[in-house]
Amino acid sequence: MRKFLLELSIRLGLFIIGTTLSPLFGRTLPFVFWWLLRLARRFVSIDIASVYSDFVRPVRNALVTVGTLIFITLCLNVLEKYSRLYQFLGFFIYLALAVSIAWFASRVAQRVIRLYAVDLVQKSGGQVNEIALVFETLTNVVIVLFAIVVFAQGLQLNLVALSASIGIGGVAVAFAARQALERLVGTIELFLDRPYQPGEYIQVNFNPYSEDVYGRVESIGLRSTKIRTAGRNTLVIVPNSIMAGKHIENISRGKKVVAMLYLDFSRPLEEAEKALVKRVVIESTSAFWGIEKANTRIRFSPLENGIGTRVRINFFLTSSGEDSLNLRKRLVELADREIARQLSTYNLNFSTPEPMVYIDSPMTI
Repeated sequence: MRKFLLELSIRLGLFIIGTTLSPLFGRTLPFVFWWLLRLARRFVSIDIASVYSDFVRPVRNALVTVGTLIFITLCLNVLEKYSRLYQFLGFFIYLALAVSIAWFASRVAQRVIRLYAVDLVQKSGGQVNEIALVFETLTNVVIVLFAIVVFAQGLQLNLVALSASIGIGGVAVAFAARQALERLVGTIELFLDRPYQPGEYIQVNFNPYSEDVYGRVESIGLRSTKIRTAGRNTLVIVPNSIMAGKHIENISRGKKVVAMLYLDFSRPLEEAEKALVKRVVIESTSAFWGIEKANTRIRFSPLENGIGTRVRINFFLTSSGEDSLNLRKRLVELADREIARQLSTYNLNFSTPEPMVYIDSPMTI
């Protein structure tokens, strides 16, 4: 018994001495980082003062705390022989260590995102605040999980057995966590793939038995996307996990070109002849895809000399790429030839004062 008490007293004394000296170890960590930066400069061209002031100095106190607690946990090993005392003291020490590590890592990750990731996002044209929030949240989740592992490993806890012992409550928590993780993953997919951006018009179907939703993207949040519908002007809030799995048609990113064609007739056209010209134009373009028939505009006006009639025809061409747009332009030229052929059969002769003109037009709903 005396031997037991003597050994316990010695080990407790060593632990207390180590705990007392632990702040000295913690205060040396910032200098250790400075030395590592100087060593790294031999291999990589970096500005030591800038890196130290950006990342080490703002979190100096948190770094000192982490170093102090790490040294205390090392000293705690002298009491590992006494399991009950080790578990009792270890619970508080490892809990403090896990919290301090999470706090330190979170602040460092936040500064990295703010100083470097934000610059990359700005160059790519993304929304800085929302993307930074997404990556900060994801980083914090990973940091919290790491802190839990540190706490469990320090106390030699079996996380698998502990999760199984939670039972139904653990299943409910896991289900809720899975849903939150799905939303977070959906948000990350949207930000990485960028199928749409705030301010763009999109078309998406949420119910196969109802009409598609047309609207303008107002914002992309951490959890959901807000769409201002056209016509009704209502706000549709859709979880990002759902948006990531939908077929989305981005109207704003499509190419839209107005093809303008002028037909000059040497004499004034009667109303019946104007109706005939309209019918010929519509029938000639109906066989060619890529031309918006509903938006085709046909206008009649007298010529400048007042003798004849000028017909201005506007064709609206839509496409998702430059190659397909060039193909549609070719089809419009074929439609022009078909119009000339059919009008000639009705003895309606005309001339084209200038070639067909193509004008870019913004895509809107």
